[in-house]
Amino acid sequence: MTVWIARRIVQAVAILFAMTVIIFLAVNVIGDPVATLVSQEANQEERLRVMRDFGLDRSLPIQYFNFLGGLLNGDFGRSFVYGENAISVILKRMPATLELAFCTMIVSILIGVPLGLYAGLRPQSLGARALMSGSILGFSLPSFWVGLLLIMVFSVELGWFPATGRGDTVEVFGIEWSFLTADGLAHLALPVATLSIYMTTFIMRLTRAGVEEVLPLEYVQFARSKGLRERRIIFVHVLRNIMITLVTVIGLEFATLIAFTVVTETIFSWPGMGRLIIESIDKLDRPVIVAYLMIVVVMFVTVNLIVDLLYTVLDPRIRINSQG
Repeated sequence: MTVWIARRIVQAVAILFAMTVIIFLAVNVIGDPVATLVSQEANQEERLRVMRDFGLDRSLPIQYFNFLGGLLNGDFGRSFVYGENAISVILKRMPATLELAFCTMIVSILIGVPLGLYAGLRPQSLGARALMSGSILGFSLPSFWVGLLLIMVFSVELGWFPATGRGDTVEVFGIEWSFLTADGLAHLALPVATLSIYMTTFIMRLTRAGVEEVLPLEYVQFARSKGLRERRIIFVHVLRNIMITLVTVIGLEFATLIAFTVVTETIFSWPGMGRLIIESIDKLDRPVIVAYLMIVVVMFVTVNLIVDLLYTVLDPRIRINSQG
């Protein structure tokens, strides 16, 4: 088991190293950041000074090795716009994005899994058919349109929820959280609803497909023949065996949710990483772009590693193979 975990960690480190090369090269061929750092009337001497200050006057290999050395020391470079360590700029915005992603995932799981169970256990019922038809609509609606529609209805027309900002926050362990205040929850409502529509339908359809696949299997029929209660069959034999698929997809979708909340954060002026990366791309703030992309890669690799470890807990066959 220890060797298996060590192998997974080595693979994760190799992926991270490869991504540093790809990200650095991809970002450094985009535009000229000096043009955004100095005015158009600046002379050549001033341009050269700015290039020296940010290390842009060195060759690309030297810039990469400096970048790699900085990563190992937690230094992603100094932001061209904010004038501080890029990772510090990202970390200031990260709690808002994590809060939005966690709340969205919790709401989606609490709604999607029970609805998926119902649709899978009673596939021919009117309710199940209505849920499956509605899920197609949930898949089809673009998030930017949903967000604008929710703002028009619940903020402009009804005035129930605020349309922009994060609201009041409470500091816990040095981090500001808005879900701990009533005003913060009100500001969370519309962004979470926008993201939850797609995620809930996705989890619901995934759960329903897993239930329909597991129900005809022999161990479920054997459990019923033993006279076990239906609730025990559903929660012990059915739900536990579809958890491997659910954990895999939910884990990856959670990482995707953190990485790609750009549109929703922009619509609702949510002060998270997604809005920051849009501003950084617009201003060609390379250190912030690189720091953001590296954080996204680390999140995906970490989530994959956690999912692999959860496999060994949920499925004894995988645990036995990893020990072998």
